[in-house]
Amino acid sequence: MDTVLYDKVRAVAWRDGVVRLLDQRVLPATLRYEECATAAEVAAAITAMVVRGAPAIGVTAAYGAVLAVSEAYRRAPTDWRAAARVDLAALRESRPTAVNLGWALDVMERVMETIGAGSPVAAVLAAARRLHDEDIAANRRMGALGAALLPPQARVLTHCNTGALATGGYGTALGVVRAAAATGGIRMVYADETRPWLQGARLTAWELVEEGLPVTVLADGAAAARLRAGDIAAVLVGADRIAANGDTANKIGTYGLAISARHHGVPFYVVAPVSTIDVATPDGHGIPIEERAEGEVLGCQGLTHSPAGARAWNPVFDVTPAALITALITERGVLPSPDAEGMARLLAQPTPV
Repeated sequence: MDTVLYDKVRAVAWRDGVVRLLDQRVLPATLRYEECATAAEVAAAITAMVVRGAPAIGVTAAYGAVLAVSEAYRRAPTDWRAAARVDLAALRESRPTAVNLGWALDVMERVMETIGAGSPVAAVLAAARRLHDEDIAANRRMGALGAALLPPQARVLTHCNTGALATGGYGTALGVVRAAAATGGIRMVYADETRPWLQGARLTAWELVEEGLPVTVLADGAAAARLRAGDIAAVLVGADRIAANGDTANKIGTYGLAISARHHGVPFYVVAPVSTIDVATPDGHGIPIEERAEGEVLGCQGLTHSPAGARAWNPVFDVTPAALITALITERGVLPSPDAEGMARLLAQPTPV
């Protein structure tokens, strides 16, 4: 069967000179798009989680860089690089944990340095589109590699959203689900709800329903009991940043899920592009963990459910030690039991064409 079945959702697009983002804050009740005409608007959209997911943030930031360059060239055609870097710095600060953000902007800055006289806009737009296309292609490769690790008609468990909404398209861990559904089939996807933003209940469930794939939403605290039932073939998660030794930062709750999967003998797979690997961070202790407003935990969807005076701790991510990861699945291949030596070998390999 065609391995690009189940591939009709896109969260980020460049259209008529603006960045068009599917507003993930209001799904599934409302299908709404935001259009960003400036780099500042793109940075604000990333911070506000209109778009989220490390690869999607990287693609969005690349298009934001196009807007920054376009405006800089209009204002200062002889010194547009310096003018653009002000907006690029704001884009870099929009979310601290997703390493793809800085990686994408580094790519765009390298392209900026190669541009000669005349308008730079066409060249930087081509670079952003190329980065977007490469992300989708990488996701499809990861999907095929991950699907090969699953038995036919598998039941899998996911956390947060790792699909087309979190990437340039197709998805990382949900890309594995899509590829498996198009080949050996998927019996059921159990999607952790993923408090406090409910990315699993709102976004993963919406993507799978849109694609006609089976999904059952779990309260986060129900995952261990579901694993104990003995019929889950694998846990599939994404990553926002991977340290040089394989320690992985992902949505809060991933660490506990990895512990439970290890206890119950269920494979725990991290699916992420190599752009998520931060070679400058030796291990998980050095990964910056974003903390957001207490109100996101004390309430939900605009409704407060905790008493006045209660406090909340709201880290957005946690770090799963590499020792708990069965394998890291990337576009360059599958790395079982990731460690520093294996990660170095993986990064030295070329990306398949």
